[in-house]
Amino acid sequence: MNTPHPDADTPRDLVGIGVGPSNLSLAALAHPLAEIDAVFYEQRPRFDWHPGLLLDGARIQVPFLADLVTLADPTSPWTFLNYLKTHHRLYPFYFAERFHIQRAEYDAYCRWVADQLPGLHFRHQVDSVRWNPERDVFEVDYTQLDTAGEAEALGRTHTRNVVIGIGTTPHIPDPLRPLADAPGVPVLHADDYLTHRDTLLTAGHITVVGSGQSGAEVFLDLLRHRPTGHERLHWIGRTEAFAPMEYSKLGLEHFTPDYTRYFHALPENVRDRLLAGQWQLHKGIDADTLAAIHDELYRRTLHGGWPDTVLTPGVTVRTAGRISTTQIELHLEHTQQNTRSRLTTDAVILATGHREHTLDRILAGLDPYIRRDNSERPRIDAHFRLVLDPSITATGCNVHVQNAERHTHGVGAPDLGLAAWRSATILNALTEKETYPLPTRTAFTTFGLEQPQPSPRVPTARQAPTLTPLVDRR
Repeated sequence: MNTPHPDADTPRDLVGIGVGPSNLSLAALAHPLAEIDAVFYEQRPRFDWHPGLLLDGARIQVPFLADLVTLADPTSPWTFLNYLKTHHRLYPFYFAERFHIQRAEYDAYCRWVADQLPGLHFRHQVDSVRWNPERDVFEVDYTQLDTAGEAEALGRTHTRNVVIGIGTTPHIPDPLRPLADAPGVPVLHADDYLTHRDTLLTAGHITVVGSGQSGAEVFLDLLRHRPTGHERLHWIGRTEAFAPMEYSKLGLEHFTPDYTRYFHALPENVRDRLLAGQWQLHKGIDADTLAAIHDELYRRTLHGGWPDTVLTPGVTVRTAGRISTTQIELHLEHTQQNTRSRLTTDAVILATGHREHTLDRILAGLDPYIRRDNSERPRIDAHFRLVLDPSITATGCNVHVQNAERHTHGVGAPDLGLAAWRSATILNALTEKETYPLPTRTAFTTFGLEQPQPSPRVPTARQAPTLTPLVDRR
């Protein structure tokens, strides 16, 4: 639904760039706030959440309470439970006793919200964000796309605040990047798996690269669709084991506002070191998925013999090359053994994760105003605002980011369970009041000897973020 702005010369309060779960959460929580005039632009034709990985039975790894709004406002009309009630499915869900819902159901729930919220403009590609010092507003330029994805019209919106929630992009390792775009042997990212599954299943030998959750789910799905004794599947990954995700109760407290505040207050070099060692908090595999894979493999041994599969962790792909129109060769290295080998395969599925979108293209016009850390990454304050030159922030205008702040806010940045809290934090800053009261404590763990506490008051929109000395780079 598109709502025209009543006065094109009047700046909006908020322009959201991207409509993924993060900004959809923000739009849902902003919807009842009469004082917030907001619009959101998304280049895709509709809401889609990793459609190529909506495998039958695959579940999201957070409880259903981690929907778009509940952990900030359980009375919102946009809760998952209200979605079930609206679709007359509340009792079936009650008896299903499922705390973790299927990924396809979460996608359908988000689309239900997106289809009803005003101010969401799909097929609108944001091209740039600039600062207009004469009007003290941001200028957001966009291209309206037709059904074929071609430019149809250009537009510009003025706004006092911008929230960037453009999500992540599929990561393809450098050794395989030339092959991914070449015709012939299918080499594709797991994000496109379902779209090409029928073609992949005709391949004689299939290799899955990546030892995280998506790699495990793709391998399991292939296993279930390949005949016993003729699986011809090879699953490799860089990690030292096909390891389960950290899912202990206290371990999960790394995905709380308490830990986010603790992490943000640490020095930059400490944050970077921590992130490198926390892969199992977010890159491990759900224990049920590992169990299902083992069950499938074990079932194939009941009448003797072993399945035609190879599962090898601790392996990296050094280089790769096409050896014919139907086959490629992967050059592998085992990090622990310090050995190398070659693997010939007919198809490759890259379950190699995602990377945060670089903000450089959209924010190129703001580059002179952005304060950066020692690694030239944007500095982001506790309220998810880019640290900009005071000539901008002193006017009450800010740029917030969602799911682009892992380097400043930790492993919870992309976590669905923190989306509502982060959106509420942003809206509290925009409205200059505690529009959504947030808890002061969320974890039993005290992560430091001096635990950072929430600010006793909401920062006003015209209060510039506190600038730490450049040598601190926090």
